[in-house]
Amino acid sequence: MDRLIQFKEEHQVFRETFRKWLEKEVVPHHEKWEKEGKVPHSLWEQAGAQGFLCPWLPEEYGGSGGDFLYSVIEIEEIAKARATGLSFSLHNDVVAPYIFHFGTPEQKKKYLPKCASGECVLAVAMTEPNTGSDLASIRTTAVKDGDHYVINGQKTFISNGQNCDLVVTVAKTNPKANPPHAGVSLILVETGTPGFKRGRKLEKVGLHAQDTSELSYEDCRVPVTNLLGQEGAGFYQLMKELQQERLVVSLGAQSGAEVALGEAMKYAKQREAFGKPISKFQHNAFKLAEMATKVAIGRTFVDRLLVDHVAGKNVVTEVSMAKYWITDMLCEVVDDAVQLHGGYGYMLEYPIGKMYQDSRVQRIFAGTNEIMKLIISRQMGL
Repeated sequence: MDRLIQFKEEHQVFRETFRKWLEKEVVPHHEKWEKEGKVPHSLWEQAGAQGFLCPWLPEEYGGSGGDFLYSVIEIEEIAKARATGLSFSLHNDVVAPYIFHFGTPEQKKKYLPKCASGECVLAVAMTEPNTGSDLASIRTTAVKDGDHYVINGQKTFISNGQNCDLVVTVAKTNPKANPPHAGVSLILVETGTPGFKRGRKLEKVGLHAQDTSELSYEDCRVPVTNLLGQEGAGFYQLMKELQQERLVVSLGAQSGAEVALGEAMKYAKQREAFGKPISKFQHNAFKLAEMATKVAIGRTFVDRLLVDHVAGKNVVTEVSMAKYWITDMLCEVVDDAVQLHGGYGYMLEYPIGKMYQDSRVQRIFAGTNEIMKLIISRQMGL
């Protein structure tokens, strides 16, 4: 189907280059990385050398000055290659924008070129062991001591936790603030800082090549110049960037659903039962028709939001709708595809089995789908 978003010739050249790079440098090694629990840090540097990290950054910060569509292309091609270990979108489109939008000129000059080169891998530390979506209730503190902040606290479920070199850390600089979210700030923490510790690499249901970790801060001293923006502005900074983060998740889920539909179609046409392809049975044909309809609706919706986002429009409510609906749809399509595969769908040697493992978390991260519905209902005045 025709897409609402228009990719230019330079976008198509970039897509082909990135696709070939994935086929050569990522796909042959991905199974090994899944067993090891992370991709090597050197891959980030290799990707940076090819211009695949933060391509939207201005040239003065090491980027190529492209638009957000270059990131969209990477999200789509990573999904097609089933290279789920590559958390480039987290680095490129979720964390780096915090530094670009809220950082001082000195912070931008210091960190952004390294983010583009792959020398500095990024993570954001929001979630804590007893605090999920309720960011105002975080317990990590950053107490000012002279010209330093002393950070203490625990974080968990941190993507890029093992590979990261710089962490945008969410902490309370004023634990007594009323309302509580007014005391939240964002602080840049380099992982070599004394007192910063990587915890265990978490064993997840899926996304096995994407490293996820616990992090701890024990009297971790960082300069006050590492504060992003103003003290107490962290909650608002997070809210401002969540539109793009949830759009990124929606785009990845949509592309994943398209891959799952393709796998189901291919298998249903090849697999025979009772002397004919199983796609010829009316129930299966109807099921594939339902899956294709859901996927088509999702593509139309997310591409419209993509057009609006690139145009700078506020589509927070609609992106929240897309994040919950499309990730739910992804899980439905993948589950139907597994069922069409029968017993083979539960085997990890088949792509759909891996997709079954990897898709479930999409409904949880970047804000659970229940939180998305809460946001939508509040925007409706409920």
